Amino acid sequence: MRAPWRALPTLFLAGGAGVCLAILVDAPVLAAIAAGLVALAVPRPARAEADGAEIMSPLGADAQAVLDASPDACVILADDGTVLWANLAAREQLGISTFGSPFSFALRVPDLIRAVEKVGRTGLSERARWSEKVPTSRWYEAFVSTFKLAGGAPEGRKAIAVFIRDLTEQQRLDRMREDFVANASHELRTPLAALTGFIETLQGPARDDAKAREQFLGIMREQADRMKRLTDALLSLSRIEMRAHVRPTDIVDCAEMVRYAVEMTRSMASEYNVQLELALTEEPIKVRADSDELVQVVDNLIENAIKYGGDGGRVLISAAVETTPSGATAVISVQDFGRGIAPEHVPRLTERFYRVDVEESRARQGTGLGLAIVKHIVARHRGRLTVRSELGAGSTFAVRLPMANLES
Repeated sequence: MRAPWRALPTLFLAGGAGVCLAILVDAPVLAAIAAGLVALAVPRPARAEADGAEIMSPLGADAQAVLDASPDACVILADDGTVLWANLAAREQLGISTFGSPFSFALRVPDLIRAVEKVGRTGLSERARWSEKVPTSRWYEAFVSTFKLAGGAPEGRKAIAVFIRDLTEQQRLDRMREDFVANASHELRTPLAALTGFIETLQGPARDDAKAREQFLGIMREQADRMKRLTDALLSLSRIEMRAHVRPTDIVDCAEMVRYAVEMTRSMASEYNVQLELALTEEPIKVRADSDELVQVVDNLIENAIKYGGDGGRVLISAAVETTPSGATAVISVQDFGRGIAPEHVPRLTERFYRVDVEESRARQGTGLGLAIVKHIVARHRGRLTVRSELGAGSTFAVRLPMANLES
């Protein structure tokens, strides 16, 4: 164990004084006292690696057990801001694995560091909130307070407790509500207005017109189905966003999921007179994924290719392994040979409710949420979605996912 740098002056002064005194008097007893002074000058170990080494904690075993059972992160600091101990949640979620170093080295969050410094100066509790954007958007809140160590050494030393709570799920729920009110209300207004108009017509002028009644009821059914598709898509997107910060852990075979999604969409392809071509490797392609969500990604991409690129007559779906400098990557690709997408539309394709052609999308029963759902699922899997399109030549949507490390 290395002593903190603050102890070095004390170490050298105490040790040097004792050694010099021993030399001048030439006494074995004083030489022993000098060695004792050196040992006393070295503080107790406060630095340990969380992985593979015992963690030196100023807390009792019962207190550690309680805090380790908490889902919220807890970090215990000395009054000078150095990390003394962190509970299991802090080590796993925040990556705090080194003790004895300044807290600012462990978490580089200016608002939180200022709160810790203020608590150290004033002794009054503080709260801090902040957000992170990489690899996914996350929100945190911290409560910082002082207390005295009752059973550590030295007795009664002042310390600082930092409790950190992950607010991501709550923030996503709030955002989900805002988006639903802002976007869904706009999208639902048109079919609701149509339904209201036809109901009024059937109750009034067309009350006894059997032919008009059948025609209007058919249109009303279409508008009701449109609202159902929209609400289903919104609910699906909301569920995905609620779990966006939780990476899937199941091992699944990409090739098998792609094959299943292709079989699911063959009937739609037949309706549009589109041929589905499948190109898969013989070896399994193992990734950490949610199987249902992965099928949903491939299904959405194939349906889009059939609806909007089906004039090319065929859609090619492939799954393969790509070698990159960062490691092996699974690549799922859906390519159509239709009219393609204009370059100005490509960057906005994954926005909610964005459509290249609004009327065509509605005519083909599109909701404007399919690619937004794909984007969020891919982000949850720590993957990447790329789009290449050329007018008159078709479009290729590719999903890249990190391969599962089966040895870990």
